[in-house]
Amino acid sequence: MILRKINVYLFNQICKYFFLILFIFLSVAWLLQITRLFTITNFMNIGIIDIILLSFYLIPNIISVIIPFILIFGLLLCFIKLNKDNELIAIFSLGMGLKPFKQSLIFFSIIILTTFTLLNLYLAPKFYGQYKNNEFDLRNTIDLNKIAYSNFLNLNKTTILDFKKMDNEYYDILISFNDEKENFIYAKKGKIYKKDNQYNFQLSDGFRISINEEKQIEKLEFLNYILKVENNNINYGDVIDKNTFTIFDDLSQKNYLNITFKIFDIILILYILLFFYTNNLSKINFKTRNNIYFIFVCVTILLINQILKNSELILFNYALIIFSIIIISLALSFIKKKYE
Repeated sequence: MILRKINVYLFNQICKYFFLILFIFLSVAWLLQITRLFTITNFMNIGIIDIILLSFYLIPNIISVIIPFILIFGLLLCFIKLNKDNELIAIFSLGMGLKPFKQSLIFFSIIILTTFTLLNLYLAPKFYGQYKNNEFDLRNTIDLNKIAYSNFLNLNKTTILDFKKMDNEYYDILISFNDEKENFIYAKKGKIYKKDNQYNFQLSDGFRISINEEKQIEKLEFLNYILKVENNNINYGDVIDKNTFTIFDDLSQKNYLNITFKIFDIILILYILLFFYTNNLSKINFKTRNNIYFIFVCVTILLINQILKNSELILFNYALIIFSIIIISLALSFIKKKYE
């Protein structure tokens, strides 16, 4: 009965500090992301609520990225506090040894590994894919009536628009587009509206410059000019990347490298938990130097893993390097333990 109460208490303490660090890290990461997203509203007048709702799709992906760092600092902070308050010594004085710590940490580890596996293999890519699609819609579904100034809008892959706007009137309109020629159109004023998936321009008092493949220049001055541009900018295939693939997508496409990335992310979570137990908890060693060593080794491995994933190594080289780093870190820990 006493052992059970101790296990529940230790588990609650671990969870409390884990969620404390999670809240801090997630808040900082989310604020950085939503600040970046708000730049979209600077000239497109997208609703603040739309941006906030869009940012929520990033949360599962952010959590899956920061969980290893949360574990590092959450576990340390929890047991440093227990050690400082002499609660670790009090538990040892009951004659149960490391058993309560093992059981509470194992139970916590099972929950974390299960949650992280679900996030990493399915939920985070699923929500991130939805985020990419929604962000693409916001960036490319342009409502010109809501835009105060243009700042060189990409209407589609070949057309760029710039203008000034006052009292719903368009002035100093500049259009760059490519067909069989490279074209530039300038008009002092005009009307712009969208109809039947086209942008329609009724321009006044301006000129058009066209440059052909032989670099010959043609210039046409006009009092009135009509231009229609297809709104064919939306292509969701352009926003898909490896971070939007669930484990089922990877399996169907035989993307074994991405599957390996996800598996090693899970292995590194397990490594952090085991390394914390052997380096700190099993010896009740929470001295500053030992804590810094634990943080340094774990963070270094996580950073190297991220660099390797971004470098697009082949599968064998990636697995070999990560395994080598883990083995080297374990060997250093063994040497350190032997001479302490």
